[in-house]
Amino acid sequence: MNLFLTGASGLVGSAVARAAARRGHRVTGVVGRFPGEIAGVSKTLALDLAREAAVSSAVLDAFPDAIVNCAAVSVPEKCDSDPALAQALNVALPATLARLAHHVSARLVHISSEQVFAGTKTTPYRADDPVAPINLYGRQKLDGERAVQAAAPDFAVTIRAPLLMGDSAGGQRSTHERLFADWAAGRTPRLYTDEFRQVCTAENLAEVIVELCERRDLRGVFHWAGTELLSRYEIGRRVREHFKLSERQAPLAAITRADTPEVAQKRQPCLALDISPLAGKLKTRPQSLAEQLAGMKIPPPCREWYLSNR
Repeated sequence: MNLFLTGASGLVGSAVARAAARRGHRVTGVVGRFPGEIAGVSKTLALDLAREAAVSSAVLDAFPDAIVNCAAVSVPEKCDSDPALAQALNVALPATLARLAHHVSARLVHISSEQVFAGTKTTPYRADDPVAPINLYGRQKLDGERAVQAAAPDFAVTIRAPLLMGDSAGGQRSTHERLFADWAAGRTPRLYTDEFRQVCTAENLAEVIVELCERRDLRGVFHWAGTELLSRYEIGRRVREHFKLSERQAPLAAITRADTPEVAQKRQPCLALDISPLAGKLKTRPQSLAEQLAGMKIPPPCREWYLSNR
């Protein structure tokens, strides 16, 4: 299978490239300014994904069997600071890819976010539950997934993904990598005890994505996440424990949403996801946090600091 992969240098995209290559697929990977090689990518394209004409030309030239869209402005604060760029990548790009998928009869797997929900529900969100994003990022991701389903209903599947763990190409993008960056710089991460997330690794999500490329019978919107709902503070504590760091070496500050009321207005208190509809159809299994941590590495930028603290 020939895959056209956007966001190939990102946390999820690079994991998809590796997973696809392991399963014998050929990957055309689209990057922005990333200068290095990406494992699993057969052909690398440096492309401005905000330019519709360039995207259309590249897809039509590749004429792929499947398109995987991992490109996004995925940090809410960056959406607020550059809403035009975020709109181009979070809304216009998936709409364009969906039209192209329909045109060339390609499978489309689009990555959306848990943040389309308000986060006030006390039970796990189902894919058909009412959506109510509370920040610009969530609203854009919702618009993007709606555009995908409208343009390519017979070809597209959207996965709403959670907060992600894993090993990124640059070692700076995932949850545990950001924790290590703070510790190595002498900073104390401030983590909420009353914000709950159902984390999974980019690697586990990538296996799901590649499997969905091979499963054209599954269409519409699904959820994927890990098996445990944990507070952000508990996630940080378990990362520290797994890598055998002490409280002195890797300090954590426990805070509550009441400590930061203005910030909390744009943050969801609880984003539990019902993953059973998709988990019941795939060979890939969701993982506990212990299983996720077992496969993670020390971020390369922090290895020297880590070794000096052993």
